[in-house]
Formats: sequence, C-alpha cells, structure tokens
Amino acid sequence: MKENIASTQLSVSRKSTGKVKSFLKNISPFNNRTDMPAAQLALKKLLAFGLCYLAGIFLAEGLVIGVLFGCGKNFLHGEMFSDSIMTLLKLYGMIVPLAVSVIYWKVTEKRKLAEMGVTKNISGWFIGAVLGILLIIVSVSAIMVTGTIRYSSFTADNNIAILLLMLGGFIVQGAAEEFLSRGLVFCGLRDKVSLPVAIGANAIVFTLPHLSTLSGSGAVYILSGILSLIVISCLFSFLTIRTKSIWAACGLHSMWNFCLSCVLGLNLSGSEGTSSAVINMESAGENLLNGGKYGIEASIITCTVIAAASAVVWLINKNDNKERQA
Repeated sequence: MKENIASTQLSVSRKSTGKVKSFLKNISPFNNRTDMPAAQLALKKLLAFGLCYLAGIFLAEGLVIGVLFGCGKNFLHGEMFSDSIMTLLKLYGMIVPLAVSVIYWKVTEKRKLAEMGVTKNISGWFIGAVLGILLIIVSVSAIMVTGTIRYSSFTADNNIAILLLMLGGFIVQGAAEEFLSRGLVFCGLRDKVSLPVAIGANAIVFTLPHLSTLSGSGAVYILSGILSLIVISCLFSFLTIRTKSIWAACGLHSMWNFCLSCVLGLNLSGSEGTSSAVINMESAGENLLNGGKYGIEASIITCTVIAAASAVVWLINKNDNKERQA
C-alpha cells in the first residue's frame, strides 16, 4: 500500500516537473516556438521585448560612454558635452535597440522583416507624421483654451542645423520604440493570438519604459499618464493594422515627440523641452488639464483627443473588414 502511494506521488511529482519545464521552455525568448497557449505566447513576447530593450539600452549606453572617453570626456568626473549634444547622442543611440530588435527577429524568430511590419513601402511614415502634427495642434490648442498652457515667446535665432539633427534623432528614437513594441510584440502576436491579447500585450510593453519618468509625478498624474499611454498605444496598433506596416506609427511617434520638444518647448514624457525650441510654450500651474510636470501626455484633454483618433481609425478598420466579408 505504501509503495503504491509512493509511486503515485512520484508520478504526480514528475508530471508537475514536466509541466514546469514545458512552461519555461515555451516562454523562453531564446527559441522561435509559437505552438503554445495564447497567454504563454504573450508572456514570451513580453520577455523578448525586455531582453531586446535592456540589451539595446545597455549597449547604447556603452557606446555613448565610449564616445565621451574617445573625445577626452571623463563622465565619472561629470565631464559632458552640452545638453544639446548629449540629447543628440541619446536619441541617435537608440539605433542600437532598433538594431537589436531586428537581429532578434531575423536570428531567433527566423522571420522576414515584412512580417515585423517593416515593409518596403514607407509612404505610411508621412501619413503618420501628418497625423502626429494634427494631433499636437488639436491637443495643445484645446489645452490653451483652458488657460493652463500659454504662449511665451518665439525664438528667432534658432540653430537650424541643431533642429534638423534633432529631427533626425527623433526619427531614430520613434522608430526604435516602434520596432520594439509594434514590430517585435504586436506584429509577432497578431496572427497567433486574438487581437485584444496582442493589443493588450503591446500596451504593456509600450507603457513599462515610461513608468520611470512618470514616477516623479503625483499619483493622479501617474494614473492619467498610464491611461494616455495605453490609449496612444492602441492608436499605434490600429494604424499598424490599417496601413499593414509599422511606418505610420513610426511617423506619428517621431513627429509628436519632435514637435512637442523642439517646436513647442513643452515637457516630453517628463523631460523638459529643448532650450532651442522654435516656439516657447509654458504651463500655467500643474493640473490634469495640462498634465503637470509630466507634460500634456498626462493631460485628460490630450487623452480624449487621442482616444477620439483611435476610435476613428478603429471604425475605419472595422468597416473595411465588413466590406471584405460582404
């Protein structure tokens, strides 16, 4: 009797161990398996994002430090370039995480770039860029009506070369974040799991890197900021579905960041706008209308504007699907 009980317990133990091993093997980001439950595949993509993001940022930081030392700057003693140059190094350094995501996709996932949303037709980038500019205009104008953001001055002697370099840097930075989130996670999941799961997982990886800058704000701004990040992540996903590539999301992301920081001089995701902004705007107090220290990305007005844009794109996609099925 005791032998039977012991045998049964051993069998159960082996089955449990086997399940754990199978689970760990499934979610490992170091293989290209997709034959698993949706929840496990989504978790695997989250881990793949974390791997590529952290590896990319680590290598990019090392590259920047190498440039500093190569130019005779000892960052350990606080020796740095000017704020503008350091910002440019940070922005262009994002080419490293972008490259890591592409290498991971090609080597580990063993998939074509087109499946990542990186198509040869980049016209969608310009569509996204125009949409980004329009959303900035509508959001800032609506907030200005409330009096919580106001015009301060116009910079007539802007350094055009620096502005153009900043534009290039934000193009790289926006593309890097989209390759990692919309490309690696959303496009990697959308044909394997339900659309809500793919969009949800994508919203998580898009929001997580921003939490460090959000943490410096009050609780109410953290909540409004997270809500806005989720909403704009959905917009990026809907645009990716609509244009069948990630280029529109890249264009919107980059132009939004560039206009907010370098054209209007407003805080971008908790970071202060550049001193060389074309138009100098400033917040009047801190409240949910202007997003406080985090900037208009934590504004309930901005969130509403982006939510409306997301709903429009989603409805367009829904109507297109109905027409195809008719």
